Amino acid sequence: MGKVKIEKKDVWIDMTPMSDVMVLLLTFFMLTSTFVKNEPVKVNTPGSVSEIKVPEKDVLTISVAKDGKVFMTIDNANDLISIVDAMTGRFGVTLNGKQQEALKKHSMLGVSVEKLPAYLSLPEDQMSEVIQKEGIPTDSIDEGGKKGMSEFQLWITEALAVNEDMKIAIKADSDTPYKTVKKVMSELQDMNQNRYYLITSLKKEED
Repeated sequence: MGKVKIEKKDVWIDMTPMSDVMVLLLTFFMLTSTFVKNEPVKVNTPGSVSEIKVPEKDVLTISVAKDGKVFMTIDNANDLISIVDAMTGRFGVTLNGKQQEALKKHSMLGVSVEKLPAYLSLPEDQMSEVIQKEGIPTDSIDEGGKKGMSEFQLWITEALAVNEDMKIAIKADSDTPYKTVKKVMSELQDMNQNRYYLITSLKKEED
């Protein structure tokens, strides 16, 4: 008996629906993703079982490094420029166009206002090194023989004046001495700013 030959047919799969799904997913992630700017000062937060989330926008983050230096990060670029303009105007400091562009790329504030123009004129690789040695001054400013607000408090004041919905969050390193964090809290309390978030890393209760 002769063998029955089975006719071979080419298998063709329509990939159009899969391509449509991939394009939709790619578009979704592009529209919903937020890009995190590189922070020159790294802060390793302590662990906590609290699951209260920090708002995603209109946040002023106060970072306290392990050596006690204080830095600020503002998520909204427009608010950042307005706040810096107000502070430089208060101190009689001027930023040129290139320095303002550098400010938008590096949203972390960590030098005194008087040093801000020189800092923003540095190459990017040097900016990361310099800011780690500086920090925002937290000592009171002498105003005609009287102790006024610190530069740190002035930054907070101008930030809340620019955006009254601005939320304050404190992000301290796990090795930062408690007295240093307490000083930052005390300066906020002196301004009647008693509501703020404490940023920590989530851990399980059994840990």
